[in-house]
Amino acid sequence: MKTIIIEDEKPSARRLARLLSNLGVEVSEMLHSVEEAVAWFSGNPHPDLIFLDIQLSDGLSFEIFDTVEVKSAIIFTTAFDEYALQAFKLNSIDYLLKPIDDEELEAAVNKYRSFKPEKQNMTLNFDDIKNLLVNPLEREYKKRFTARVGQHLKIINADEVESFYSENKGTYAATSDGRNYLLDTTLENLETDLEPQTFFRVSRKFYININHIKDIVSYTNSRLQIKLNHFNEQEIIVSRERVKDFKLWLE
Repeated sequence: MKTIIIEDEKPSARRLARLLSNLGVEVSEMLHSVEEAVAWFSGNPHPDLIFLDIQLSDGLSFEIFDTVEVKSAIIFTTAFDEYALQAFKLNSIDYLLKPIDDEELEAAVNKYRSFKPEKQNMTLNFDDIKNLLVNPLEREYKKRFTARVGQHLKIINADEVESFYSENKGTYAATSDGRNYLLDTTLENLETDLEPQTFFRVSRKFYININHIKDIVSYTNSRLQIKLNHFNEQEIIVSRERVKDFKLWLE
């Protein structure tokens, strides 16, 4: 199985290659930009499988396929879950949310091995995903959530939520009045419900609301610590792989 990685952050590309090597998948090439990828595809046989980051240093990776007809199976590696998750599902395209989890990577590789899809032109699918990426404001997002409190249902407005977080297999909403409510959902299901200009997934455990950030502090290993107005039960750390996107989101 010939596999390549297209990822502009070289440390992330090397880490992914190491994880794949542990699964018996050898990466033959690592490309880091749209320009580099177009040149490589123009002069080399196309691989069986591509691990593809959406946002590259010189543009969206979809621009590669505007120039070159690529016939390969693709697994996306992306931090843009809030924009693209629906399109991935509609088009049956596999994806991995950064930072990449070992078990999720293994499941994606096993899925590819199981189906062994024949190479096919993916351009039409890319067009659908691009429409979601460039038109996120046309989407509808949830304004309210409900939580059961005893025999009652509590209505929680999205703008009152400082963070959504997971703990002991449960998903909670931490609100501005200092309370935590157990929700009947998961963080993964919230990906298409939350307005991306307001909520950002800083780690696998936390979504935070930009309007409730009290302070941002430098943390070890090039990470950031988020302090919210009221929630202080746990440390909220922006994972190193998401710091770059988090800073862009703040602007």
